[in-house]
Amino acid sequence: MHCPVALTIAGSDSGGGAGIQADLKTFAAFDVHGASAITCLTAQNPRRVYAVESASPHLLRQQIEAVFEELSPAAVKTGMLFSEENVRVVTRFFKREKCPRLVVDPVMIATSGTRLLRPAAIKILKEQLLPLATLVTPNLHEAEVLIGKKIISVENMRTAAREIHARFGCAALVKGGHLRGMREAADIFFDGRAELLLTAPFLEDIRTHGTGCTYSAAITAALAWGHNLPPAVELAKNYITRAIAGSYRVGKHFVLNQGF
Repeated sequence: MHCPVALTIAGSDSGGGAGIQADLKTFAAFDVHGASAITCLTAQNPRRVYAVESASPHLLRQQIEAVFEELSPAAVKTGMLFSEENVRVVTRFFKREKCPRLVVDPVMIATSGTRLLRPAAIKILKEQLLPLATLVTPNLHEAEVLIGKKIISVENMRTAAREIHARFGCAALVKGGHLRGMREAADIFFDGRAELLLTAPFLEDIRTHGTGCTYSAAITAALAWGHNLPPAVELAKNYITRAIAGSYRVGKHFVLNQGF
């Protein structure tokens, strides 16, 4: 049996709900072999981030090179990159090597409010990494940072997705899960040709730590299997909706059910 490989370049979540841990569980659910390059260690749980310690640029580069030397990933995602140096390592590698389909989850701020991408790194991400990407998957706050405008409606999300594509050349999936006054979780996808409005009912009283990581990992896994981008996004939306609906309790917290 042929098993495609997907690589996640992201931070480690000691609580197991997001980051590398969520990505690898999602890859496994799609029967994709998951490889990882860890950008930083975090001390965190579903409630808050206690500490972050970055990997050295040299070690991050070697992790990526080691995976590509023998495993040839069919698709790659980036999550928490944290530092300017880490963004440069990823950008330089994919400028030098033939870049597979790349999904950028521009992780900037944790749900608890902790900054997960330093300000200097945002500039490099926008100028150098996004032009290499197949897709970027910002939440509302991240989309606002990328375009410099407030987003308060689905129509604003449509405009943002189109502006991100125009500015950076990659497809955009703007996620509206935090949009106020909505009965459904609405996301907007735009790739220059196709536009999709993806909706799912809100599930009350379920905290969704790790949703963004899981969503982008599901898209990456679908791309690794050879799906085109719009169907991959639709498949991932269905998957994340079911993972949220199947959430279960661990201690005092809900945890996404990536293996439903």
